[in-house]
Amino acid sequence: MEILLVEDTPGDARLAEEALKEGGVVHNVHIVEDGVEAMSFLQKQGQYSEKPKPDLILLDLNLPKKDGREVLAEIKSDENLKMIPVVILSTSQSDDDIKLTYNLHANSFISKPVDMDEFIEIVKAIENYW
Repeated sequence: MEILLVEDTPGDARLAEEALKEGGVVHNVHIVEDGVEAMSFLQKQGQYSEKPKPDLILLDLNLPKKDGREVLAEIKSDENLKMIPVVILSTSQSDDDIKLTYNLHANSFISKPVDMDEFIEIVKAIENYW
């Protein structure tokens, strides 16, 4: 399984990567830190030209350069990418963000918990579900 994690907070990225390792499913995690880099990865541009197409995207909403809402809209409007499941993993609990991301065809919206153990359990559950 190829997983693209789009996360600008290094601590959250490390936690998610560790949780995925503990999940027991064979996978490769590719981490990018902003929306522009995410789209370059997905469109196989520049340094990402040889990277595989992900089977799952874990996407933060509040990203530098291009936010997650814009990235989600681009993914779901691209014929080559729109079938990739996108799970929003964000600190936001805003009803507006939840509605907007589902309107943009996100497959799931999960608010990041503050507690580290809960965060790890959520990432494991995402992996198991998808």
